[in-house]
Amino acid sequence: MDGSSSKGALAYRELRRRIISGELEPGSRLSQYELADELRMSITPLREGIRQLASEEWLHMDTYRDVRVAPVDAEEARELLEVRLLLEPTATELAAQRRTDAEVSAMKAAAEALLPVTRTWGEEAIRAHREFHRAIYRASHNHVLIRMLDGLWDKADRYRHVGLQLPVGDEPRGLDLEQHHQILDLVINGEGRGAAELVRTHIHNSLGASVTETLDNPPGATRD
Repeated sequence: MDGSSSKGALAYRELRRRIISGELEPGSRLSQYELADELRMSITPLREGIRQLASEEWLHMDTYRDVRVAPVDAEEARELLEVRLLLEPTATELAAQRRTDAEVSAMKAAAEALLPVTRTWGEEAIRAHREFHRAIYRASHNHVLIRMLDGLWDKADRYRHVGLQLPVGDEPRGLDLEQHHQILDLVINGEGRGAAELVRTHIHNSLGASVTETLDNPPGATRD
């Protein structure tokens, strides 16, 4: 990999991280030369990263002069939720059948770090939440499924960060936290079907589901 391509990959990773975390706000315009200076690279590798992000729909690019962060919207939030409901229960059921002792130890360690995903705990809670779920679905040993869920969680994390700024971000979410430990117990005990059903319930009760509902019905909106 030459220097330009290496820097293009760096630009891709860093811009993607900033989009997911909300540092680059949905719908905002990229100041490309400022970003290039900040990342200590020329505009060429930065634009390589931008092209790749645009192909993955993290960015909308009309011209190189007009590049914006993809907005968040109710339709995408709903689609992400629907796909998660299809994939993650299956991965959890497989994990209950295939988990190793080392993977169980990793799940337990991730569970100990869990915090309620609320505005109070912010980024730390979102990161711990993701690590817990990833520890479980990685134990499915289905690499196609793992890759799909990794990509799904990247997209969905944008909505979790948005959710922390909405009224739902102030909810205590104690039930969510308790369900994590119940899911873990079921997976450890090899109760795949029960774990899958609880994951479905958990997703329906999740911050992502609350954000989807809020975006579908924003405060002050009237229904026909």
